[in-house]
Amino acid sequence: MTDARDAAALAEALIACESVTPARGAVFDALEAMLAPLGFEVHRFVAGEGDDAVENCFAIRRGPTGSAHFAFAGHLDVVPAGEGWTAAPFGAERRQAPGGELLYGRGAVDMKGAIAAMAAAAAGIPPAAGTISFIVTGDEEGPAVFGTRALIDFIRERGEIPGLCLVGEPTCVGRLGDMMKIGRRGSVNIWLTAEGREGHVAYPHLADNPIPRLVAALAELDALVLDKGTEWFQPSNLEITDLEVGNKAHNVIPARATARISIRFNDRHTGAGLAERVGEIARRHGVSARPVVSGEPFLTAPGEFSRLVAAAVKAETGLEPEASTSGGTSDARFLKDLCPVIEFGLVNATMHKRDEAVAVDDLAALTRIYRRIALTALES
Repeated sequence: MTDARDAAALAEALIACESVTPARGAVFDALEAMLAPLGFEVHRFVAGEGDDAVENCFAIRRGPTGSAHFAFAGHLDVVPAGEGWTAAPFGAERRQAPGGELLYGRGAVDMKGAIAAMAAAAAGIPPAAGTISFIVTGDEEGPAVFGTRALIDFIRERGEIPGLCLVGEPTCVGRLGDMMKIGRRGSVNIWLTAEGREGHVAYPHLADNPIPRLVAALAELDALVLDKGTEWFQPSNLEITDLEVGNKAHNVIPARATARISIRFNDRHTGAGLAERVGEIARRHGVSARPVVSGEPFLTAPGEFSRLVAAAVKAETGLEPEASTSGGTSDARFLKDLCPVIEFGLVNATMHKRDEAVAVDDLAALTRIYRRIALTALES
């Protein structure tokens, strides 16, 4: 029997399940096998249909009536393994390294290792301490349509809303304990289309070239300075991420040109406001714009929760974690609608890379940090 407090062994079991997003099945079986013996009531359901179907899990162990409720949150889906690994991506192989033992596998850092540490932490927390829950999706690395948002609806319907939530995304940069995330920027992607009329390049008056209009719109958008940042957020940035015409003929003016931009924005903006601003510029150039807002910015203002997390980290690592809002989006952008949320997890140096690996010692330390955080939160 695997020791329920051995995060590395639990991580091995999760990594061994090939769970490329959207995840379903075996990896959730493994999670349930960890939590059910600890007294958790495990609820699993699938949202979406066909190849887009996503499995989600809400597990809860209730404490005494009226006790505090603390939630761990994260995801079990992973990005595709890719090529060039020196270890089997889903082999959960351990190797000795100069700094200690490493555990290799897709998801070791992002974020099966953290989920394992959360389960190991829960094994060391007595039920009488309070209510603990796990909010775990199989759709964080994908479109995130049928994942955490569906879990939030499920939790609200049951009235099982936690007081605080910790997300296990890999937040640390150089050493375990050097950074936590107290917020994230928002994200909006906008598809731009310029329509024209095809024709022979020798007779441009009989055609309408859409490319110059699209290029002019992109130039104006690229020159925008959205802001200079805020106290807790870096400046918003707009990036051109795709430009396509698809014209295979050298002597034909194309009928259409398309592009895509991505904006990561701080709390000076909203997704809708930026979409409208881009749309106005696009329309002036005869270009249409189709926005998709994938998340709004949020900030868990520094206070009792961030101090609690920082104290637990310092007690186990000796480091005072930097409170940051840098990086990409995470499911915390949805969970913040339930309760205050902070992210803290492993060192992110190898996430989404070949030979993704986590230090076994870090998994043990993260387990102790998570246990401290949960126990302190439940006492508050």
